[in-house]
Amino acid sequence: MALQDLRYQKTFRNKDQMLQHLNSFTLEIKPCVGMWYLSAAGNRFHEQYGETTTIGQRLDMVYELADAGVKAVEGHIGWEINAENLHLYQKLRKETGIGITQIGGTAFHEKEFEFGSLSHPVAKVRDSATKKIIECLELVKEADADAVGLWPGIDGYTYPYGHPFCQMWENFEGALADAMDEVPGVMVRVESKPCEPVPNNIYRTSADALLLARDVEARLKNPVNRKLLDDGFCLVGMQPEIGHIRMGYEDVPFVFARICREGRMSHPHFNSQPLGNYDQDLNTGVVEWDQAEAGLLALKMAGYKQFIGIDINPERMSPVQAVKNNIRVLEIMNQRLSRLPMDRVLDCYYDPENHRGELELILAENMLGE
Repeated sequence: MALQDLRYQKTFRNKDQMLQHLNSFTLEIKPCVGMWYLSAAGNRFHEQYGETTTIGQRLDMVYELADAGVKAVEGHIGWEINAENLHLYQKLRKETGIGITQIGGTAFHEKEFEFGSLSHPVAKVRDSATKKIIECLELVKEADADAVGLWPGIDGYTYPYGHPFCQMWENFEGALADAMDEVPGVMVRVESKPCEPVPNNIYRTSADALLLARDVEARLKNPVNRKLLDDGFCLVGMQPEIGHIRMGYEDVPFVFARICREGRMSHPHFNSQPLGNYDQDLNTGVVEWDQAEAGLLALKMAGYKQFIGIDINPERMSPVQAVKNNIRVLEIMNQRLSRLPMDRVLDCYYDPENHRGELELILAENMLGE
């Protein structure tokens, strides 16, 4: 397993350098599929609408999606990926080139972690969550995957009164650092979210997640980890999801650029989401097309080279068709971006006084392919 090298994302470019970069760099859409949504699931409001599928059936779907351009898969330890079925994924990789990019934890789901996982106030429970992260880190190495996916969905709080926030953060960050030092050289990707399932998540915003990344890396002690950090590598990357970004009233390209500036853009999750609404995981571009497309442009400006995750909940359509729709939309967005007259676009920023209203017309004309 090779640690992702994200150092290139930190490159700062002035106007001329950026124009040269945009005219020469091609953003490659390398889609990644989540194994969980290839099987139907219900929720607390309704029964599942589609069929429950086995891992074998889901992998058959991935084989079919190889022709649509899928380059990687991700899943959760125990649920979709484990030591017993790993040989099936290895066979997939050998036959199609589609490997595992990420294995996520499941502590947000288990009853033991009702009051938090890595942030739990009781050391015994916190240690159990730490052990699960260690198991996930070890499986990532065994599977030759890229990273552990960490969504602290059950960590946070309900009531604002009397909550010792500093202790909550101390618990979480200390436990995560301990786990990473136990299995050094493996990246952890953090995915922030404002709320749900807990009313207030421990790392609500993208800025919170960036602070988490810095704070955890500062705690790492294993010589292997320290050497990687000293060489400029990232060990706590980020996995921003468009849906979560918009739930928190953040702007997608702003967030993407902010993360790339620190060299932490490890694996963005694309979907779409009404501003400030509950987490919907709609297909990319169904609502707020501009947020996804502008997000892609931000990735292009940073020279992004990694996979692009598709994180959706296709309740009322075939998951295979849904993935194909998302890939096609991402390709269309990328093609539209390639047509933009970037010299004029950059002029609108660097010389705004003499280009009033021009950007709006550029974007409108691009809709017509002009």
